[in-house]
Amino acid sequence: MLGILAIAPSCQRSSVSRLTQEIVNEAQNKTISVAQRPTLFAKALADAILEVDQEIESGIEVPIPKDMAGGYTHERHKRNWLILQQAGSLYQITKQEKYASYIKESLMAYAEMYPTLALHPTQKSYATGKLFWQCLNDANWLVYVSQAYEAIYDYVTEEEREHLESQLFKPMADFLSIENPQFFNRIHNHSTWANAAVGMIGLVMDDQDLIDKALYGLPIKEGSNLDKDNDGGYIYEKGMAKAGFLAQLDGSFAPDGYFTEGPYYLRYAIFPFLIFSKALSSKMPELDIMNYRDGIMTKAIYALLNQTDANGQFFPINDAQKGMSWEARELVTAVDILYYEDSSNKTLLDIAKRQGMVLLDETGFAVAQALDNDEAIPYKQQPMVFGDGEDGTEGGVGILRNQNTCLVMKYSAQGMGHGHFDKLSFSLYDDKGEVVQDYGAARWVNVDQKGGGRYLKENKTFAKQSIAHNTAVLNATSHYEGMIEKGELHHPYLYFANYENREQQILSSKDTNAYPGVDMHRTMILLTDESLPNPITVDLFRISSDVPAQVDLPVWYQGHLLAADFEYDKALNRLETLGVGYGYQHIWKEASGIIETDGTRSLTWFGNDRFYTTTFESEIGEELILGKSGANDPEYNLRYDPVLIRRRSKVAKTLYASVIESHGSYDPVSEIPLNPYSDIESLDVVHSDDEYSVITVRTSENIGWTIGIANQENSLSSNHSLNVGDDQLSWIGPYIILKLQK
Repeated sequence: MLGILAIAPSCQRSSVSRLTQEIVNEAQNKTISVAQRPTLFAKALADAILEVDQEIESGIEVPIPKDMAGGYTHERHKRNWLILQQAGSLYQITKQEKYASYIKESLMAYAEMYPTLALHPTQKSYATGKLFWQCLNDANWLVYVSQAYEAIYDYVTEEEREHLESQLFKPMADFLSIENPQFFNRIHNHSTWANAAVGMIGLVMDDQDLIDKALYGLPIKEGSNLDKDNDGGYIYEKGMAKAGFLAQLDGSFAPDGYFTEGPYYLRYAIFPFLIFSKALSSKMPELDIMNYRDGIMTKAIYALLNQTDANGQFFPINDAQKGMSWEARELVTAVDILYYEDSSNKTLLDIAKRQGMVLLDETGFAVAQALDNDEAIPYKQQPMVFGDGEDGTEGGVGILRNQNTCLVMKYSAQGMGHGHFDKLSFSLYDDKGEVVQDYGAARWVNVDQKGGGRYLKENKTFAKQSIAHNTAVLNATSHYEGMIEKGELHHPYLYFANYENREQQILSSKDTNAYPGVDMHRTMILLTDESLPNPITVDLFRISSDVPAQVDLPVWYQGHLLAADFEYDKALNRLETLGVGYGYQHIWKEASGIIETDGTRSLTWFGNDRFYTTTFESEIGEELILGKSGANDPEYNLRYDPVLIRRRSKVAKTLYASVIESHGSYDPVSEIPLNPYSDIESLDVVHSDDEYSVITVRTSENIGWTIGIANQENSLSSNHSLNVGDDQLSWIGPYIILKLQK
């Protein structure tokens, strides 16, 4: 099959392998069990047979489309595409006619209905579909169903093929491309699905015109007068710039494989990228698609696998629903194909083992067989820095890791329509999950009660806004004034990074465009030491503005507030919102206090069965605000998450310094708290000007560190020296981390 079984189109068909057929024979004789080798392949086959046979027995359902995502007709057509694809796999493997007959009769039902369909009645998308509320889902359907059609191509008669292609497949391909150029001819994950859908059905039908459209985009005469679409993507015309599948490979990825829309959307788009590439490898080997752009697809998969926490959950960068992980079916496809292409990397088998499933093809068989041979090697995520943009120079994402602690700093490009206004933001994880969160998206995917599964209005009014993230916000206004068009023009840049020393990993980035006349410079350190129970995160965020401004720095911690060592007044009878726009209208101001003396302050919370504390240096006049999201949210679309906001008013140059640590635990069974108090005794800013930022951190055991950052010179060979109190601090390079003994 195209992609899934890697059986070439009609002109190059071949049978499944002998070993695979033996597994099928055993399954048909009812002698197979999940313990039989190769285990996961046998289980996948048995599960597919059970599921598809039940659908065949229930009968074919092809309802007239009317519902949004999560509604009956949407979910029925979605299930149909999955069942048809599985039935195609089973027919290729078992050669049982019932599977081919089911596919043919289902497609005939669609061919009868499709010519009668107008646009979907919801009219809620910039590119409304016919089977579904948006063209994107129509393209999903065609990517999967083209595989089913290819599987039975020789089973149906020539007359039946002509009917299916003229009434269903060719009209659908034209609808997705010529009739919706704003959907088809741009660089975006939506267009990846569109290009793959048109290209895959073109390969099955041996329609070179469709294949060319898929690879290179619409000709000017069919896609002219296009402009930027209303979802933030960019549209290109053949002859003027690039469009089509190859342009997706060029324009969506940095050279190291980072996907500009973020890992959540690469997880979604990796399936059409790989399935279409696999089909092209079979039908058009001269493209050498898997080696295109120095093997960008392979790099993308590895990049995706590494943009996860210790539990394999993807960082919710940009528009992302939390909880998506390695277990997604798209990642099963990616891991199996990647291992088949490079079986020397046995760590991929560890991920496949955690996934607990494989594809019903030669790639899944190879993975299952290797797992039964105990070839898996533990997969270990590594600290690394990813570039963003086609040439990798448009900012990026840095990931620091040690001892199950993971610090993510985002200084990437806007990320098109799915991007958030969160320059120099961070999130923090341990082996239990989120410690300091990225909010992700305000959306309940495929939940009909929540806006038909679409992005909710609070996604724009809160989740995308800067205050919803852990980054500096000036004058209660989001970066780039919350405008995608402005955000697409600029990006932060990496100042320096060093993670070779796992004990002292450091990442520093700057932004000069989020606000006019404002330089933002953030340096974050993951510090590990034998004197510390766990790695600590050190954060230095420097703001330099042409004019005084109000600066807010939020920390969206995950858990229940236990204690704060600063005075505050809590609203007991009535809550007010923190502001009127840019996300502030969605934050309840629960408590606040004004700092009257300089010094170290802290806040401790409990989450993930552990204690966490952020310790920070505060200034006279600084306001500390305790808030919670969920205001101005009549339909309960937002989570009620806690936040600490450090507000400094009328400042032109200021340095925020803080430390976050994990300490101790609490067992609700024994009811015994272990080490519930912070190990950090003090944090002091000892020097701060345009040239240098220097802090000292000390623990309760009087062990400490002096950390110095050269704010203007990042050369590895530059010499630096300054007086700090009675001492002189000297170093070479952009930073120094000096341990202070007792």
